Amino acid sequence: MDLAQPFGLLGWRDLVDLLVVALVVYNLLLLIRGTGGMRIVLGILVLLGAAWIATAVRLRALEASLAYLLPALPVVIVVLFQNQIRRALARVGRNPLLRLMTDQTRETGIHEIVIAAQALSLRRLGALIVIERLDGLRDYVENGILLDARISHDLLLTIFGQGTPLHDGAVILQKDRVAAAACFLPLTTSAGMSIEHGTRHRAAIGITEETDAVVVVVSEETGRISVALEGRLSSDLTMRELRNRLFELVLAQGAAK
Repeated sequence: MDLAQPFGLLGWRDLVDLLVVALVVYNLLLLIRGTGGMRIVLGILVLLGAAWIATAVRLRALEASLAYLLPALPVVIVVLFQNQIRRALARVGRNPLLRLMTDQTRETGIHEIVIAAQALSLRRLGALIVIERLDGLRDYVENGILLDARISHDLLLTIFGQGTPLHDGAVILQKDRVAAAACFLPLTTSAGMSIEHGTRHRAAIGITEETDAVVVVVSEETGRISVALEGRLSSDLTMRELRNRLFELVLAQGAAK
């Protein structure tokens, strides 16, 4: 038997179809990798395998039981994976062409953030600075204290100063403005988080799992500066590394797309 014969029956449309399906499955697996969702997927595969075996071997009782269970499986998947589905749809909706029409935080704003982060780090003052990119952060802005002020390191130092009413929570930057302070962010539920990371770092990762925002975190305990993006944290950055990272993620990327 010629093993190449089945492939010879495939046209270019079939190959493209298979490639698209493979990419979709691959990206879905990336979304749930390292989460409890992997165990749920394995459980669903076990159920499907049991249904196939029950049909093949004619296990009538098992087949009848699964016949009632499997029709509800799509609803169960939507409920269990609602966060991952929302995240995937948000990524699909991020049209690169829209970045050309979206104003980014200006270069002066980046410098002000870096200066503020350095001063906060030296004083061991905790800070959580969220920089909006393409995904809107209006829902999070509205749960904080609205400011709509020009970005400056003095303002950021005042907000995160010890004992100030706005010290707890996050500052959200939109374009070249400080939109709001004392904002509440979703905490990550990732099991891979180190125990040395506190609420600020969990909030930084949580918001970047939901949106494409870039987050600067200053640790109150160690003074270390970190940057969060897409659910990942780059820790213990120097001032040069922080500046280069923000220019790359906020300015250069927006200009390149």
